[in-house]
Parts: sequence; structure tokens; C-alpha cells
Amino acid sequence: MLRMLDVSFALLGLFFGFPVLLLIYIIGLFDTGSPLFRQERMGRFQKPFVLIKFRTMALDTESVATHLASRDSVTKFGNFLRRSKLDELPQLWNVLKGEMSLVGPRPGLLTQNKLILERDKLGIYEARPGITGMAQVNKIDMSTPELLAKFDQKMIMSMSPKNYFRYLFLTLLGHGSGDRIQ
Repeated sequence: MLRMLDVSFALLGLFFGFPVLLLIYIIGLFDTGSPLFRQERMGRFQKPFVLIKFRTMALDTESVATHLASRDSVTKFGNFLRRSKLDELPQLWNVLKGEMSLVGPRPGLLTQNKLILERDKLGIYEARPGITGMAQVNKIDMSTPELLAKFDQKMIMSMSPKNYFRYLFLTLLGHGSGDRIQ
């Protein structure tokens, strides 16, 4: 049932959000010259996939976990996208493809060994990664892998349609702040 909700909301989001996506893409061309950001992430069953977001950092920024990146690398437009969470919109395509869910553990980088180990111990990779979830609305990011994995497990164990909508609603209301930047 949750997968059906994911597909329905992703289709609606892509269809009705197309003008916003197009506008952000065009502004992104002027901001960085390359508005889409693609990065390999750890997916369900530890299968890598390519996550798509709007670019918020300069092109020459090293590909590291966000909490390890420099605040100076975020562009002015990128800062707006991050605060408004609009940088996440292209991930609706990942949801539609079945690589992600709207609600689930945030997908980590393939190089985040501590996070991978902690999540593997708790069976987190049995679930699809998500755009938002319990950890995100509680401002827990990837800089604390053990705590993050515990929150991910708690969310997965208590997932229901009610909690699915709760995390989406809290995200839309602006709860959470995404991964910290140095």
C-alpha cells in the first residue's frame, strides 16, 4: 500500500510540480551551469543507485557527505534550495523508479563505512531509502551514524500509513533541517 502511495504522490508531484522543476532548472543553469546533481548512494539491499537532486554547491566541490562539506561551497541559490527543501524534488524520479520511497532512511554514500555498518547491523537495508523520515524531522543527520541507524530502525519498525503521512506532513511544515554543513 505504501508503494502505491509513493508512486501516486511521485507522479502527482512530477506532473503538477513540472513548472517549478523547470524554473529551478533554468535558474540553476545560471547559478552553477549544471543544475542537476547525481551521486551514487546505498539503496535497498545495499544495492547502489544514482540519486538525483538539484545542485546546491559549486561544481568543484568534493563529493563527500554533506556534514563534511564546507559551507562556503554552497551557492546563494543553493542555500535557498536547501532551506526550502526544493533541492529534493528531482528525487521523485527515484521514487517513481522504485529506488526510493517518500518516507524511509536517507540513503548514504557508498563511502560512509560507519553508517553502512551500523545500518547493516540493524537490518535497515531491508527498506527502501527515503526522501524524509523520522530522523530528518528530528534533525538527526549522518554525522551521528549510530544514533541515525537507531532512529531508522525505530521508524521502520513503526511504519504505518499514519506515520507515513505524519513524516510527510512534518517535512512539508519545515521540520528538520537536512544534513549539517561545516
